[in-house]
Formats: sequence, structure tokens, C-alpha cells
Amino acid sequence: MVSLWQRAAVLLAVVSAVSEGSKEVGGAVQQVDMDMGGIVDKVGVDVGLMVGQIVKNHLSGCHLVLITATPHSFITSIILRRLSEGVEAGVVVDTMLLSQEQLVQDHLLQVLWGDAKTTCRGLILDLSDSNSTGIILRLLETYGLWQLPETRVVLVGGRTRVRDVLLHHSFRNTLHALYLALNDNFLHALYLATNDLNKLFETLRYGNSRLKKVDVMHEEDSSWLVYRRCLYCYNGEPDVQLVHQKSLTFPGQANNVLFQDQLQDFSGHKFRVGTVAYFPYIDYKMDSNEPGSRVTLKDSLDTRLLSTFSTKLNFTYDIREDPERSWGVWNNGVFNGMIGHLQREEIDFCTESAPTPERLMTVEYARGYPSDLMVVASLKPTLLPQYLSFVRPFTGELWVALLVSVVVWSVIMWLLLRAWQWVVSGREVKFKTVIMFGWGVLLGQPPPDPSTNVSGQVLVGWWLLFSLVVTTGYSSSLVAHLTVQGTSPPLETLQDILKQHNWKWGTESSLYKGAVIEYFSKHTDPVVKEINQKMEASPNNSIPDLCYN
Repeated sequence: MVSLWQRAAVLLAVVSAVSEGSKEVGGAVQQVDMDMGGIVDKVGVDVGLMVGQIVKNHLSGCHLVLITATPHSFITSIILRRLSEGVEAGVVVDTMLLSQEQLVQDHLLQVLWGDAKTTCRGLILDLSDSNSTGIILRLLETYGLWQLPETRVVLVGGRTRVRDVLLHHSFRNTLHALYLALNDNFLHALYLATNDLNKLFETLRYGNSRLKKVDVMHEEDSSWLVYRRCLYCYNGEPDVQLVHQKSLTFPGQANNVLFQDQLQDFSGHKFRVGTVAYFPYIDYKMDSNEPGSRVTLKDSLDTRLLSTFSTKLNFTYDIREDPERSWGVWNNGVFNGMIGHLQREEIDFCTESAPTPERLMTVEYARGYPSDLMVVASLKPTLLPQYLSFVRPFTGELWVALLVSVVVWSVIMWLLLRAWQWVVSGREVKFKTVIMFGWGVLLGQPPPDPSTNVSGQVLVGWWLLFSLVVTTGYSSSLVAHLTVQGTSPPLETLQDILKQHNWKWGTESSLYKGAVIEYFSKHTDPVVKEINQKMEASPNNSIPDLCYN
């Protein structure tokens, strides 16, 4: 900022030097120079006052960026002086002197975008040097001004290039752009005074054709006009409007017309819309069999939204199906499908599309309804066979454990009785007698106790206690199953799918693309990975035992 004030001081010194130098070439030249100096001062004050009022009334609290491509620019210096004198202290101003150096251009990108806390952006462009206008506009295009539609732009330059500048492609999405148009003869003379001083002295001394350009600088050459870019005022197309002339003492209504809300009426503008069928969000019928042809919308959520918005906001639309019938898959920063058309600006907006991290870096989403959830769909739970109610109280693992317990207890009991017979020469007990006793106790009809010693009786007592617990639990569960018939367990998670034996799962091929593929292919959960590996895509709406979308 300090260096720019130094440039302003140098520039004023240059103007003074012109005045002093003119004394050496005679009274006529002196009068021309004095007239020019007065006009320069007046225009400088007018431009500074105009920009200051715009900043005060419309850019208060914004992050301002002032860009010029001309060293020692008189216009830039006057604007900075006015901003320092009449603008509230909360405004932050970044001043950029453009060059071809990469570091300077990178810094422009940084200050133009601001940081995460930037809620309001203002851009002031000094286009007083017509030779540098193209450079500034190309850099604004390169660094994505079109991605910042809410940025308020104020331009200062000559009148002959008003339409070329305001209708430049770099401002295609800019909602608010004002152009302060000065007399081109004045700007040319100012350029001579600040950048070509020696030639100006020569011009003044010898009275050649350049003297004529300076000599015609009169009061009317200091007049200026204010133009505004409007996005949809010319039958729905961009155009330029004259909103103010000459006077700097703005009445209240003049301030109100500088920046207007241009999104309430699109004046019949025709938008290009892309779509992919996904009922109930969007449904249509093709007007022809050619890829990318127009479609006729059927009743669906997006159809109703488009109908309502087009009526309220006064716009039309040309809607076509995506030629690939795909939402778009990301590959090294480039999308195909419908998102790819948005990325290349071949369409203005599209119908329903799921947000992904990569898509959010490329396009903006307008949330019209809650997101569609991914759910598992299968047959409803069916009633289990009634005749299996006798085995359902226990699971298969519990039945196996009970069988093993009977066998183990019978073996231990039989070995204990065999040992007792070998020691005391008692009666022999067969193994089938022992195992039938164990089963009999569980069934509530035990045969005679085979034990003939205290140790065997203790073992039998523990078995009776174990059997009492098992039979009580089984009886109560059996009554519940006989009272209420059981159903097959529902599938609620991906883990439930993997637990099913010999099952297949899949979805329709028209849905297994875009965000769905990205979700399954990039997920780190092993369960999701296994589901993706065994996924089947059905082309003819025929689904296997299980489907999801």
C-alpha cells in the first residue's frame, strides 16, 4: 500500500512537471497544459468520489481487490486516496499490479478467492490503459472469476470498450458489474502525460498532430457514464444498460439501481438442462432414439420443481437425456456423463444427482428434497413351518451341545461304574443302560437308576439338576412358538446378506453407476468390499434373490 502512495506522489509530480515544462514553450502551450491539469483534477476527484460512494453504499465490510496493469496509474492512485479518506476502517484492500510473473499471478488467485471467512468480495479494475485490458480479462478467466458469481465488480475505463468488456466471457456468471466509462480522448492524453512525458514535451513544443489531441480536451471531455451488466435483460440474454450520467451527487434512488437482484426474473432465458431417468425423482419419454435427444417429462419430483420455478422466475428450458445415460464417474479430475457436461459448461444445470466428494469440488448442489437412502430390499419375512416348532426353541448349536453333553455324561458314568465293579466285584452295568438313563431324564421319563455307589449317585444328581434347567427352558420356549408362529429373520444390514447361504444379490444396470459405483469401489470396509465383488447387474429389470439401489 505504501508503494502505491509513492507511485501516486510520483504521478502528481509528473503532472506538475508538465505544467512547469510548458512555461518554456510559450503562453499558448501553457494555457493548454493548465486546461488539461484542471480537467485531470476534476475527473480524478469525480472518479474517486464515485468509487468511494459505491464502496461505502454497496461494498461495506467486503474484502476488496484493486487490480491494475499500469505502473504509476493516476486512476488507481486517486481511487486509493479516496478509499483511505472516506471508507470505513473495516474494509480490507488488496492492490495488485499485474505482470507475467507466475508468483504475481498466483498471488492474484489467492487474494481473489479470499479465505474461508470471506463473506463478501469486491473487485475494482483499472482499465484506463486499453492495451492492458485483454491481459486483465484473460487472467480473471484463468483464475475462475466465473466461479464467484456474487463478487461485485467495478471497472474504470474508456467508453469505446464498454460492451466488449462487460460482455466478456470472464463475466458470464457475474451478477453485479458496473463500468465507469471515461472519455477516451481524456484517457489517451492522461496516458501521454504519465507514461510518455518526453514525447508530450516534443508535441507541445512543435505543435504536431499530438498537440491537436491535447488541444481538444475541453470540459465536456471530462464527462463520464455508468453502465451496468445485466444477465437476462435482452430477451433473456446478457446486455449493457446505462444507469447514470455525469452527476456525482446521487439521489437515493440512483444508488438503488446500481446493484439490483437479477435472479427474480430471467426474461424468458432458455437454460440447457441434462437429465438421467431415476424415478420417482425424474421420469420422461424419449422424443427420438438418438443419444442425447430431447425428452418429454412425465410427472415426477424434478418435473414439478422445473414447472414451478420456470413459471415463477420466467425462464424456459431445453432438456435432453445424457448421451451416456450416466451421472458421471471421476477420473483424474475429469468427469464423464452428466457431471462432465456441467464441468465443460455444455449444460447449465441437471436434474437429480447424488453428491460425492469429487463432484462437490466441481459443481454446486441445490438441495430440493432429502437425499435418497441406500437400502436393502428383499422378500418379506415368511411364516416358518408349524411342524418345526418342536426344534425351534433351541438353535442348532444348542441341540448339538446337548447331544454331546448326554454322550459325555454317559461315558463318564459308565467308566465310573466299571471301575466300581472291578474293585468290589459288583454287578455289571451296560453302556446302553447308562445312555438311555441320560436321555430319559431329559425327556422326563427316566428308567431305573443304574448307579450302585455313592459316587455314581452324586453324578446322577448333577445330571438331574442339569436336565431340570434344560427341560424348563425348552418347555417355556415351545409354548411361545406354538402360541405365535415364527417368521424368517429380515435382512437389515450387509452383514445379514453375507450370512445367507447360496444367495445372490444385485441391482439394475441403469442404477449401478455413478455415485453407487464410487461408494462400493472406494469403501474401505471389508464387508462392503465383499458385497461389491459379488454384485450382479441385471440389464432387463430382472433381479436375483436380493436387490438394492
